[in-house]
Amino acid sequence: MTSPRPHRIRARKRGRAANAAGTDGASSDIAPLRLDDPALYINRELSLLAFQKRVLEEAQDESNPLLERFKFLSILGSNLDEFFMVRVAGLKRQLESGSAPPGPDRMTPAQQLAAIRSEVSNLLSVAHSCLSQQLLPALKEEGVQILKYSELNARQRARARDYFIHTVFPVLTPLAFDPGRPFPHISNLSVNLAVLIRDLDDNERFARIKVPDTLPQLVPLDRIHGASSRRLDALKSRNFVWLEDLIAANLADLFPGMEVLDAHPFHVTRNAELAIQELEAADLLETTEEGLRQRRFGDVVRLKVNYTMPVSILQILVNNLEIDLEDVYHVQGMLNLSRLRYLQVINRSDLKYPNFVPVIPSNLYPDNKEVDIFSAIRQKDFLLHHPYDSFQPVIDFLRAAARDPDVLAIKMTLYRAGANSPVVEALLDAMEYGKQVAVLVELKARFDEESNIEWARALEAEGVHVVYGLLGLKVHSKVAMVVRREGDTIKRYVHLGTGNYNPVTAHFYTDTGLFTCDEEIGADVTDLFNYLTGYSAKTDYRKLAVAPINLRQRIEALIKREIRHQQHGERGHLIFKMNALVDQEMIELLYEASRAGVQVDLLVRGICCMRPGIPGVSENVRVVSIVGRFLEHSRIYYFRNGGKEEILMGSADLMPRNLNGRVEVLFPLEEQRLIRTVRDDILTMYLSDRVKAREMKPDGSYVRMLPKPSEKRLNAQSEFIARRLSSNDTRPERTDEN
Repeated sequence: MTSPRPHRIRARKRGRAANAAGTDGASSDIAPLRLDDPALYINRELSLLAFQKRVLEEAQDESNPLLERFKFLSILGSNLDEFFMVRVAGLKRQLESGSAPPGPDRMTPAQQLAAIRSEVSNLLSVAHSCLSQQLLPALKEEGVQILKYSELNARQRARARDYFIHTVFPVLTPLAFDPGRPFPHISNLSVNLAVLIRDLDDNERFARIKVPDTLPQLVPLDRIHGASSRRLDALKSRNFVWLEDLIAANLADLFPGMEVLDAHPFHVTRNAELAIQELEAADLLETTEEGLRQRRFGDVVRLKVNYTMPVSILQILVNNLEIDLEDVYHVQGMLNLSRLRYLQVINRSDLKYPNFVPVIPSNLYPDNKEVDIFSAIRQKDFLLHHPYDSFQPVIDFLRAAARDPDVLAIKMTLYRAGANSPVVEALLDAMEYGKQVAVLVELKARFDEESNIEWARALEAEGVHVVYGLLGLKVHSKVAMVVRREGDTIKRYVHLGTGNYNPVTAHFYTDTGLFTCDEEIGADVTDLFNYLTGYSAKTDYRKLAVAPINLRQRIEALIKREIRHQQHGERGHLIFKMNALVDQEMIELLYEASRAGVQVDLLVRGICCMRPGIPGVSENVRVVSIVGRFLEHSRIYYFRNGGKEEILMGSADLMPRNLNGRVEVLFPLEEQRLIRTVRDDILTMYLSDRVKAREMKPDGSYVRMLPKPSEKRLNAQSEFIARRLSSNDTRPERTDEN
């Protein structure tokens, strides 16, 4: 990573401001330090690529089930696609504009792009080596083969040919490129074949064929046993060929009378960041829809080809896609690693993670009694830890609210609801039962815009009050509130979460959610929705921390309080679990906490721009990243507070966009039993992981945390599963979603 060596950092007079810890009562014996020194910061983009390396390591890890290792490679491919569509595209725009504000590491856009190319080239080289030398041979040993067309035997070739003629051929559309026909548009993330042919006049011509994404990308070669039809069985097949190989082998059918000289696959990645001009948009919904249409035609930011592609064909692509040669990535083997996800169709449970059914706390659903979720929440707050705890109670909460005659209103935010959403169905049911329903649907949720537009229209059609977001802000908070009449009073029941209201991702994202009917939290949520749906200049909340209003100030104040505790003889301790740590002001404050002696444990899944372990600066900081079966997604902020512990949880990472440019919510845990649960059974478990955890070094690299002789070889995610399965206080998730 191209940044100054951290061990050369020396304490010196701080240039920007006095040490913040000193201004809040810090002892004067801490030497002044320039905390804006670029050597103290890791570049954001390179840190994100370091996370991709950790994903790749899971694909290389032989202790993972074989098909799961393929899945990690597909995740790597998908992550890199998004990285180029958003991050690299943004850097290119900055480079063109010449007005990019420098980040805390002071790397210019040109320097970052050069470093990215080097890092990505290395990642792809290792990934393709892992695929060809480890995973595919191991799969073959298990009796499953991904064959090249040239490797098919006569029977397999006959079946493949039959499938091509009757299923694939009618879908294909060859597009010629000549003086009378312009170069065809190459859609984002498509896999294509660049075909060179010789026509009847002995002229060489170029044509492009898009590999259709409407067909199975992995073609099975084994028929259903005993069936007379042409139908092939993907679940039972043990031999497959990629669709593009099948097409390339049968190109003569697409160009009758012509001579097919050559064919090579290529893969295009385009700028997919939506530029929504909100200030000039009369209708945000229409503007977002137009942005989605434009996304297909964004500038090309990456072209992937095989090493075997001739220079003449590559030059045609480079010239017509209008890219530089430095944007071309040569790989050995398949171009789009994300398509390895299609291997999950292989019906081999022995090559996958053991099946796990999330559980439901039994005290939330008493046996042999009709479920009354409102009565249960009135008794005490409930904390759910997904995916180990089922997401079903959240759906049941909304369904019960929809049908309960005493419920007057439901209000919630939707960021990523997913397809066929039971959450949205519950809201539609609520309208049928005469409830007041208000929903904020965030149209600017990246890559979920189309789905959210569809849900927004469906909700509006049924009379739901739909709000599309706020000017200049994404609404990223996860909040649902039910207003219920109980006798002569009104009671508010609230669900607050760290993850989206999406029951599908709730099965493989780790998140937490709280059910409460605390009056002050309910009042805060009411004020929040008034801010989201109406006009409000409210600047304070009773218990919630809300960005961009008071969340930054609240976190800063709590960190400074921890510094004061440490200076007054109390042991200071911070444990922050999040997806990303990028915000410079927050990092500076954590450096100050470390220098004051506060122990700072950071569980950061992805990007971390802070350097731990620098003498005199961050020797009290530990950064741990866990990459495992489930995607770590929960955000938890623990403050020891002199023994009067506090925990905040919610939707916000410590990034400028979360603190300044989004509506985020952090909520407190106030019952001591819940605080102890999160501290001892969640945070301590993660910090004790010695299987999937990696620790960051001062140079930004990560190493696996191996157990000491006295330590257990603990896998936190596996331990969470084991504890749920052995608990007497839980029962399996219902399979009947109705």
